[in-house]
Amino acid sequence: MGEREADLLLVERAQRGDRHAFGLLVAKYQRKLLRLIQRLVPDPAAAEDVAQEAFIKAYRALPNFRGESAFYTWLYRIAVNAAKNWLASEGRTLTAVSEAADEEGEEEENHALWRDEETPDRLLLSKEIGETVSRAVEALPEELRMALILREIDGLSYEEIAQVMDCPIGTVRSRIFRAREAVAAKLRPLLDISGDRRW
Repeated sequence: MGEREADLLLVERAQRGDRHAFGLLVAKYQRKLLRLIQRLVPDPAAAEDVAQEAFIKAYRALPNFRGESAFYTWLYRIAVNAAKNWLASEGRTLTAVSEAADEEGEEEENHALWRDEETPDRLLLSKEIGETVSRAVEALPEELRMALILREIDGLSYEEIAQVMDCPIGTVRSRIFRAREAVAAKLRPLLDISGDRRW
């Protein structure tokens, strides 16, 4: 049985009133969902509140879940909307993705290629690249930034992003392409790469 099928069984049990089944879904996705929200909501306490609100909204909306998408994708969409609502209520927009590592060691993986030659020049360039990417992502329009975060940081497929963002898959591809091009344009001078070179 695949992950999607296992989730669907838990959803069906929860829809019949089994709170323990929904608790298992919360336990399974709580950390992942919180990491997503923390990338969108800068205040840690508020991010936890938004995550809790997303699970409450998901529980209340569970009778309407039909299994047309994966539960995880459906839950992501609720969380993104909850984060957007919180940001709107605070008069803010989505912020850039943090470069901080999570508990699972993403920073280790991201910098594995640099380990052999961590010279001061390389470390400085690495830091400069990170800051340039963060500024470039922060400057993107909200829809481009969100598409890029969901793809590059959270690893969602184009189909899942289309469901989360409620738009056609072609729009998702276009947004991600435009976002990558905007970030690449900021990196080219730093890396001394000509503008006609593809990434």
